[in-house]
Amino acid sequence: MPALQEEDLFREARNPENLRVVNERCLLRSQDGHCVVLVSGINLAQYASSDRMAEAHAMVSLVEQGWANQIEVARAFACSARTVRRHQQRFEEGGLAALGHTDGYPPGRARLAAARERLVQRLKARGVGQREIARRIGVSEKAIRKLLQRLGWKATPPAQSQLLLEAAPTADPNLSAFCATAENCVLSHDTDPSARCADRLLARLGLLEDAPPLFGSATAVPRAGVLLALPVLIDSGVFECAQKIYGSLGPAFYGLRTSLLTLLLMALWRIKRPEGLKEYSPQDLGRVLGLDRAPEVKTLRRKLARLAAAGRAAQFGQVLAQQRVALRGAALGFLYTDGHVRVYHGQHVLPKAHVARMRISMPATSDYWVNDSAGDPLFVVTAEANAGLVKMLPGILNQVRALVGQRRVTVVFDRGGYSPKLFRQMLASGFDLLTYRKGRYPHIPRKRFQACRTRRDGQTITYVLADQEVRLLKGKLRLRQVTLLMDNGHQTPILTSRRELPAAQVAYRMFARWRQENFFKYLREEYALDALVEYAAVPDDPTREDQVGEVFSFRGQFDWSLRDRRLYDLRDLDLQRYIVRVRNLQSGLAVDCYDLAAEQLPGIG
Repeated sequence: MPALQEEDLFREARNPENLRVVNERCLLRSQDGHCVVLVSGINLAQYASSDRMAEAHAMVSLVEQGWANQIEVARAFACSARTVRRHQQRFEEGGLAALGHTDGYPPGRARLAAARERLVQRLKARGVGQREIARRIGVSEKAIRKLLQRLGWKATPPAQSQLLLEAAPTADPNLSAFCATAENCVLSHDTDPSARCADRLLARLGLLEDAPPLFGSATAVPRAGVLLALPVLIDSGVFECAQKIYGSLGPAFYGLRTSLLTLLLMALWRIKRPEGLKEYSPQDLGRVLGLDRAPEVKTLRRKLARLAAAGRAAQFGQVLAQQRVALRGAALGFLYTDGHVRVYHGQHVLPKAHVARMRISMPATSDYWVNDSAGDPLFVVTAEANAGLVKMLPGILNQVRALVGQRRVTVVFDRGGYSPKLFRQMLASGFDLLTYRKGRYPHIPRKRFQACRTRRDGQTITYVLADQEVRLLKGKLRLRQVTLLMDNGHQTPILTSRRELPAAQVAYRMFARWRQENFFKYLREEYALDALVEYAAVPDDPTREDQVGEVFSFRGQFDWSLRDRRLYDLRDLDLQRYIVRVRNLQSGLAVDCYDLAAEQLPGIG
């Protein structure tokens, strides 16, 4: 038996040059200028090697009939998967004849003349879009795009221009960081927006109160969409009001304008607390602010502490409310007033309040908001010791009167402010009221109800209402009552002093109070309305804490003296005066201290 050579044992297995494997079932064989596509040994297609239409139809047949996928077919036929998809699309749109489309520019179609090329360049230089250029010339947008690429046209980057904004008439142009007139506009001494070394040096030397914004050309800037809200923020007057109340934060790179703008943009970015800045890149946020980097947590906390130390938050809120009244005076015909309870989970002792959404009483603070008819806030007041709406409403109405002047507005509130005596005060002060009736009331017969319609926001709303006059306070107060009949037979009475309004309008305005509830829910979920800005606690009366400490210090000394069975020398006048002082403090502060009886301290009784 002849010995086998070594190369015969491990002969390399290769497919013939005229055979290409599509997958385990499909083969492509070519010979003598012809090609055959075999599927499991069965002839699927046979065509001449020069017949491109038949070759494209073979590729489409393999994919459409499920014998192979696009990638396998593209690899076997030495083309790209995109070519296979293009053949499929053409075959679906025009059948077999569409597969005979040759590559390149269609023969017989006139190309763009040189004059048209110059016209495209002129239109593009003016800033006209490619789609508009294609419409004017009568070609496709793809043709315009390829023409511009062939001509080597490149867009010139727009020049960075300085934004000039009108300054507030009450602002000091020499100190204000908000001034942007052409004569007094503060320009940056840096040229690179990513390196603001010169401006930081000027701030360190006390020569700069706020770094001016400097923007550079960039693409795909994250979170830059908030810049679309800048015109709205400027029109709201928040920057002018802040400058009017706070003036300046002193020499700093991050001045009053930058700090306030950062806080406002944080709200739009849904960064609910300053600590949330840790999760974002300061450089990325700084590009949106026009700085090399945004202020970090400790810097923003320091700015907030400086603003809080000024103690002008109430004045700032009042000036903002006046600005809103000037801008939205037409929406202030109806003012909605309601309280919002902020639950407190800390270690300090706070009075409890009923949390309606949780149906439980918990330590909390109460804020009372005044919103306009669109649900937007006008101002907010924090109640002392969780006072009810009946107690807080007179003070709120005084603030409303100072804002709106002598015009008569309608105040809408819920049952928490129900008080006939308060109603008389409101009417005497020039306010109208709209609220639910509370307590027992006579049931109205069903035959007195009738359907009333009103059209609001393009929709027709229908209510089943009964309109009548009622008397309260033993006939001293007369009001209008509009009662709503529900589908289940429940009756909801509404009291108002507006007798000229249609009954359907009364019901609509009353139930529009839920816009304010939706406002609270939205602020709670999106802006962390119930969150604390910081964990510091400030006593209501700083001197009270020292007096309480003095009482308890004496109580400790008195206990120690009784344990050692040693009494003070009662003939010492200084000691007697000290005991009287502690007694006065105890009675004024209501501190639970020992009663210094005469039998314990003879001579003092």
